[in-house]
Amino acid sequence: MFSTLRSAVSSALRRRLSRRCCPAICVNVQPHCVRHQSVQSSPFPALNIPDNVALPHHIMAEFPKYGDRPALVDGITGRTFTFSDLQTAIAKVGSSLVKQGFKPGDVITIFSPNCPEFGVMYLAVTAIGGVVSAVSPLYTPDELALALVHSESSLLITSPALISVAKKAKQKSPNVKEIVVFGQEDGCRPFDSLLDDDMAAFPTNLTFDPKGQMVALPYSSGTTGLPKGVMLSHYCVLANVEQLGTTDSLAYRPGEETIIGVLPFFHIYGQVVTLLTGLSRGATIVTLPKFDPKIYLDSVVNHKATYLHVVPSIVLFLAKHPMVDNYDLSRVDMAITGAAPVGRDTVEQAANRFGPKLVFRQGYGMTEMSPVTHVTIIGDTAYDKCGALVANTESKVVDLETGNTLGPGVEGELCVRGPQMMMGYFKNQEATSEAIVDGWLRTGDIGFYDSEDHMTISDRLKELIKVKGFQVAPAELEALLVSHPAIQDAAVIGMPDERSGELPRAYVVLKPDQHVSETEVQGYVSGKVASFKQLAGGVEFRSHIPKSASGKILRRELKEELKR
Repeated sequence: MFSTLRSAVSSALRRRLSRRCCPAICVNVQPHCVRHQSVQSSPFPALNIPDNVALPHHIMAEFPKYGDRPALVDGITGRTFTFSDLQTAIAKVGSSLVKQGFKPGDVITIFSPNCPEFGVMYLAVTAIGGVVSAVSPLYTPDELALALVHSESSLLITSPALISVAKKAKQKSPNVKEIVVFGQEDGCRPFDSLLDDDMAAFPTNLTFDPKGQMVALPYSSGTTGLPKGVMLSHYCVLANVEQLGTTDSLAYRPGEETIIGVLPFFHIYGQVVTLLTGLSRGATIVTLPKFDPKIYLDSVVNHKATYLHVVPSIVLFLAKHPMVDNYDLSRVDMAITGAAPVGRDTVEQAANRFGPKLVFRQGYGMTEMSPVTHVTIIGDTAYDKCGALVANTESKVVDLETGNTLGPGVEGELCVRGPQMMMGYFKNQEATSEAIVDGWLRTGDIGFYDSEDHMTISDRLKELIKVKGFQVAPAELEALLVSHPAIQDAAVIGMPDERSGELPRAYVVLKPDQHVSETEVQGYVSGKVASFKQLAGGVEFRSHIPKSASGKILRRELKEELKR
């Protein structure tokens, strides 16, 4: 199958390029060529993306066809929702919430590791016109409360393991009326009680505005600063589901795939690429609450997984850990990595442990694009590239100083646009205006495209640190550091790390006559932020922080120092 796809896609790409390029360009592309100083478009056929249907209804449209096929399976307990079960559960939970007064436009926050009920709740809430804001289960009470208040959530959905954090956050969030728990906890409504419903109040004629109505409110740091709520409409998420679901993109085989759902569903990658697109194509999704090497490999083998979505830390594990040699992974024939760049050598080492039929690919995207904009074409083994644009998507690379559009092979900031682009940042028009300029989303990533319009990301203009795919805003950690009574000034950058991608590293200036150790600084931070935000890259004490004339921290100088 994949060899046929490879041939078809390659032919489509050649046809596309022949239309875009003059013969001289096809032979010898020059960066200054006017024809190439333009917009890059997808080599794949344009899609007719429906704009008159709500996202959950679109996802569930084929559920009756898949019937008794497992849809969501708990990889730990084996608890299973078939597609028929899932459709019924969505109607029951939705009806129950309506009877409790939940209205279209109301927001819930899901604060939970992956489990089948996450998918049920997501589709039930959105099917009755609600908005889902999913946040990291690693959040501290203060971080969770900040998200709850900002998103104006009325319900908090969580798991028993996180109930202590959830209750502390609720005390600081007067807008949250109730906690619903995937299990049993005193003072909380059990999720199972929502399933004890006759479905009578589930709306069948609710009016949706797919382009103007929010369906999801994930949090992202955007290009700089503290986390921002990203407003994703029904239409933009639906568009990305359609862009990903075609044979040109993820190449899901309808009703045949089994996917290991280990990437967190609160993260846009796990939420849209794994959960929503997978269910829309009849895939069985085996949920895992976290990455545990043995449980992960056991799940791949025992559930006969065919498709893996991974991030660099998992690719590194698959490439180098001796445990992998004890497992037969030959049933897996497709794997896609995203969230952060991964080296070519590591990808090749991992691919070699699966067998010759495995197709390994990379993708690129961001929360603000719902999320995917690029994916490598099937058969392309240039693992250091993130590939071609998905259907209906355009990009350009612009000069960092002038904003002029650049040609192939020249580094600049990547800008993208397409139907999957966000509505904007929630309650933050200033940040929206900075991110979206003349209809283009500024990604904050530096890269270049080649003569076939395939993209390579080479650096990050924006200052975010990516730890195992999770975003860490330096400004957040810097504000925390300078709140320490002994610290005068601070800067935080990402230190390259093979396993995690990057690790937060702090540069600290102490106040006169103050003394504090690296361990004490790390301990001060660790008690106040999620584990992935901690200063695992170390702390360096120095006399000053390099800054521009306007007072902006010159993080690039610190990064250059680190390389030396």
